[in-house]
Amino acid sequence: MDKKKAIESFNFPVIGRVHSCYKEKFGIPRQSGLVTAAQARIEIVSPYNNSEAFYGLEHCSHLWLQFVFHRSLEHQWRPRVRPPRLGGNKTLGVFATRSPVRPSALGLSVVALDRIETERELNLYVLGGDLLDGTPIIDIKPYVPYVDCIDSAKNAIADTPPALLPVYFCAKAEEQLSSIENSQQRRIIIEQVLQQDPRPSYQKTDGGRIYGMKIFDFDLKWRYLESNCGDLIEVVALDGDESGNRSDC
Repeated sequence: MDKKKAIESFNFPVIGRVHSCYKEKFGIPRQSGLVTAAQARIEIVSPYNNSEAFYGLEHCSHLWLQFVFHRSLEHQWRPRVRPPRLGGNKTLGVFATRSPVRPSALGLSVVALDRIETERELNLYVLGGDLLDGTPIIDIKPYVPYVDCIDSAKNAIADTPPALLPVYFCAKAEEQLSSIENSQQRRIIIEQVLQQDPRPSYQKTDGGRIYGMKIFDFDLKWRYLESNCGDLIEVVALDGDESGNRSDC
């Protein structure tokens, strides 16, 4: 076998699958750690669901997850991409971004480790992830603060966190939310997701357009309103029905 050809590609096993509240790509936070209330379960699959392989991990507060952007595999990578943060009108080299469409569709996220369950199945419960439901996990590593946190690090393209928009629920959405199990937790997660403003920057003027995403087991609908304090987000429905009444801010 030609040694040069032998190292041009590698096959890695999937060690686990993510079960998260994010059912489609639109609306997922663009980085991990932005929606701190969002919990996900990583189901470790055989033969890697051996508790011995995770011995000591309970001493770690955070983890590195390496995963596959499995819903982006059908797209052909390009050397230049249009990051949403730059408004969709400017391009950067794909390796200067975290675009999911890249030569190797691999992602890397830091998450908080909530707990490990080993009774029947081996599951890791994590917080703050930015992972689509069904995401394949290919590796898990402990986060090591003294080397992984670099205080002097800079990124001139994304040097500050995104501005947060206020979020409120119209009367109809409030009623729908009250009938949902764990409604307070769901409210916090919805607020944290929407306040990041999931729209691409080039859609900032949308004329009252209704946006939607699948989260948990319902269709979340919202719109942007103008107020004396700037833009705000109104949740109009949790069932896909867009007939919520516009409320005064």
